Amino acid sequence: MTNARSTHALREIVVNALIAALYVALWLVAATFNLASLAIQFRVSEGLNHLIVFDKRYFWGITLGVLIADVLDRSTPVLLNVPFGVGQTMISLLLVGFVAPKLPKLWMKMVLNIVVFTISMAMIAWMLHLAFQLPFWLTYLSTGLSEAFIMTITAPLMAAVNTAVHFDKVLDA
Repeated sequence: MTNARSTHALREIVVNALIAALYVALWLVAATFNLASLAIQFRVSEGLNHLIVFDKRYFWGITLGVLIADVLDRSTPVLLNVPFGVGQTMISLLLVGFVAPKLPKLWMKMVLNIVVFTISMAMIAWMLHLAFQLPFWLTYLSTGLSEAFIMTITAPLMAAVNTAVHFDKVLDA
């Protein structure tokens, strides 16, 4: 029994490490085109936030990916970027991870995820206001719309990938 538990725990660690690595790789693609930071943020990597609706245990991989990306991001001071970026992700994932299991349909869970992450972009707008004196409401509008756009276009992609991968079972296999 102990061997099965340690194998299961190792699987969770490895899968979450892969999620973090994938988040960073996708973030780097957006960063290459200056689309990963500041007031316009088209981070395709944010689509991985949808994993939380399949299994709360993806929390650690997503959060670690955001942490690494925010440390690597040189466009914003790390001392602001890390606590605000990771904090925004953690709060959103925890909220969605708590509420989503109570919803009956996958599309409802994904819509919840999109709404929560879009609203929570206020934290990123506030960080950008502090770092660069950008106007809060205009920055919130641009970052919120960017997040809503990316999360909306990646939701059906994640749902489609789920039909083949079964995200809700990956950590239990």
